Amino acid sequence: MEATRNKENFTGYKNLTLYAKACALVVLVYKITKKFPKEELFGLTSQMRRCAVSIVANIVEGYGRRTPKDKLQFLYIARGSLSELECYIDLSQQLEYINPTEQSELAKAKAEVGKLLFGFMRSLETR
Repeated sequence: MEATRNKENFTGYKNLTLYAKACALVVLVYKITKKFPKEELFGLTSQMRRCAVSIVANIVEGYGRRTPKDKLQFLYIARGSLSELECYIDLSQQLEYINPTEQSELAKAKAEVGKLLFGFMRSLETR
């Protein structure tokens, strides 16, 4: 029984809709940035990918923490990375690296993750 509970603590995040949507956002960012100019590989492409991955990684790390306060610390970092991604999406549009359809897809996916993340954080703040 204890072994099952411990395993759940380490993998239970996979059952979160938030986790699934954040992973989908990472995949979308990778697909879209794959078409960016090669000179952006170590610039905007890298930054967008890293902050998208940071969102998921911090959700998972927060999930594995024991207290709501510790969990929230990582979720705040995930929220910061989500805001950072918004900036990069805007810059990508201004630089014409993404078209309006891609911008809309990214904005929608980012908004979904943001809404779920906010709800998860709120549920922890009320504990």
